[in-house]
Amino acid sequence: MDHGTVGSAQSGRLLVEVREQGSSAVVTPAGELDHHTAELLREPLDACLAKGFSRLVVDCSRLEFCDSTGLNVLLGARLKAEDAGGGVHLAGMQPVVARVFEITGAEAVFTVHDTVEAALSGEDEAD
Repeated sequence: MDHGTVGSAQSGRLLVEVREQGSSAVVTPAGELDHHTAELLREPLDACLAKGFSRLVVDCSRLEFCDSTGLNVLLGARLKAEDAGGGVHLAGMQPVVARVFEITGAEAVFTVHDTVEAALSGEDEAD
């Protein structure tokens, strides 16, 4: 089921969509990622890894807010993906979200791309 949406979950402030694209899974959280909504992102990330997708692309272009709980979900997924021989690639980060990664130093442990297309093609990688 290439290029199709394979799942979504929603709570008032966060919608998460997942689609498979080749050997990658693209996970798109939209809204606010915080203590109350983090599990909505954790579950599909874990499900993608359980399905054998070790390369996860998180499309952050529709993410309006991310707190430390959300950051920890992404860091946890990164460790699991790396254990499986892959990684978590972040794409399209909005300035307010990018700032959280900058302040905490988390930007140094993720591969960040300008666009999902660049993340899928491996462009701009600083591995």
